[in-house]
Amino acid sequence: MYISRDSYLDKLKASIGNGMVKIVTGPRRCGKSFLLFHIFKDYLLSSGVNNDHVIELSLDDVKNVKYRNPIDLASYFKSKVKDSSKYYFLIDEIQFCESVDNPAFKGYKTEDGNVPKVTFYDVLNGFLGLKNVEVFVTGSNSHMLSSDIATEFRGRGWQIRIYPLTFKEFKEANAQRNSDTFSLWKQYYLYGGLPQVSLLPDEPSKREYLKQVFENTYI
Repeated sequence: MYISRDSYLDKLKASIGNGMVKIVTGPRRCGKSFLLFHIFKDYLLSSGVNNDHVIELSLDDVKNVKYRNPIDLASYFKSKVKDSSKYYFLIDEIQFCESVDNPAFKGYKTEDGNVPKVTFYDVLNGFLGLKNVEVFVTGSNSHMLSSDIATEFRGRGWQIRIYPLTFKEFKEANAQRNSDTFSLWKQYYLYGGLPQVSLLPDEPSKREYLKQVFENTYI
């Protein structure tokens, strides 16, 4: 089942060309990755963007662990730019990218004894120097606070907040189940609007899923 998030897709589309890093934030499991890697990517491809001009990387995937080094991350994406056509960089879970010592300042320490670092903010801000590149990333609420975005991106970060499904979206996702509005409202009121919940077949599965989300997020 494909749950469309048209209002968020419209925001992503409208942000193209604004000269900023686009940061998709929101609660865990609310659909950030699906929005960027499926809904938005499908839109780009259907609009005529070549598949090899959409460069995507999930940093929570263990096979991409080497790119959690910001220097390697920058090298990887820059190596994919082969011509002057527009490219789209899609990076999932950017907070997995760790700070590393800046090799340009080897042996140097600041007055407080710290070694200068290279961070993912440096990398993303650096991408803005590539005139034919649009940068979109997802990040968790706990690591991508609005205050951090304003400070670290120096006014060049464009935050797009997404939330769990509205009741309207929930109804559309369950349209094929032939349930009446009141029954759907009861489910929505009881289990909420996390997208995966609406796809699970029965109440025990929904309860178990929500329990796991709660334990992984808050405990």
